Amino acid sequence: MYVAVKGGERAIDNAHAWLAEERRGDTDVSELSLAQIREQLALAVNRVMAEGSLYDPDLAALAIKQARGDMIEAVFLIRAYRTTLPRFGASAPVATGAMACDRRISATFKDLPGGQVLGPTFDYTHRLLDFALAAEGGEVPEPATGAATEGDLPHVTSFLAREDLIQDEPEGPATPRDLTREPLDFPADRPLRLQALTRGDEGFVLSMAYSTQRGYGRNHPFVGELRVGTVPVEMEIPELGFAIEIGEVKVTECETVNQFLGSKSEPPQFTRGYGLVFGHSERKAISMALVDRALRWEELGEDDMGAPAQDAEFVLYHSDNVQATGFLEHIKLPHYVDFQSELELIRRIRAEAMAAQGDVQEAAE
Repeated sequence: MYVAVKGGERAIDNAHAWLAEERRGDTDVSELSLAQIREQLALAVNRVMAEGSLYDPDLAALAIKQARGDMIEAVFLIRAYRTTLPRFGASAPVATGAMACDRRISATFKDLPGGQVLGPTFDYTHRLLDFALAAEGGEVPEPATGAATEGDLPHVTSFLAREDLIQDEPEGPATPRDLTREPLDFPADRPLRLQALTRGDEGFVLSMAYSTQRGYGRNHPFVGELRVGTVPVEMEIPELGFAIEIGEVKVTECETVNQFLGSKSEPPQFTRGYGLVFGHSERKAISMALVDRALRWEELGEDDMGAPAQDAEFVLYHSDNVQATGFLEHIKLPHYVDFQSELELIRRIRAEAMAAQGDVQEAAE
């Protein structure tokens, strides 16, 4: 708090009022509704839900509106709100094999059971501004003819597993540590690392993934499968003795297939990287899978190449944009006492250095 600034709390109240005015903007322009943000800025909403660890499109839309479009501030708002919510149970692990896929592609196998489903994607668009979108209230686009692919769709990596060409996934802990309730500590097992990556800043995780492709880490990935769709969420009800479906969530899942020439402890085979993110977030899921694979170097018996993406502490501590923002932005708050002590120290050292220099000159004369 700027207690030393004239006006004190009154100045802060005025700053908040001014912020609200800036957020609203020109009052002659219609105010954005939460429904507009939720439906037309869906990818931004998805990012806030993923990095905020809370699946609620309406609350994410509210956070984006309140934060004036600042994604990290919106994530901060969602995480803060999440801490106020009661926890009354835990859902069962979602079965992504039963996903109703809006999009499902593979870069490793052309023909798949269930087929390749292109779905909604920017991949084949020309990156040209569409000025027709500037005509508000224009024609509604024609509805797409495709439909979600439902039913059990086997994961592509299962085809490689039949020939024992891909590493078997080791069993994880029955109850993984919960990063939303416990602070991150090390050593971090793979479930904890995956939690941190799915909450991590998309830009940071993307940069780490890109670095592995440029040689800073042993990564030669293929996208084994990328799927986007909805999965049912089930919860075990003790009184009933079985699980019931309580809702569904949209997720993006990516499995990469990585070249692996073997090590002292593992034979030559393919290995996996894995990413799973709330909403439609392909870039984040692929980036997560690449970084996940880079962080597995020790369990696979590979040599440490010293790449940043192989350092779990470096990656996981610095991927949290809320923590990073808090530490970075706190330096703009008052540090008068600290600076005065530094100032006095520099003055004293300079005075002593100048006095010593004068003594040397006198002795030379």
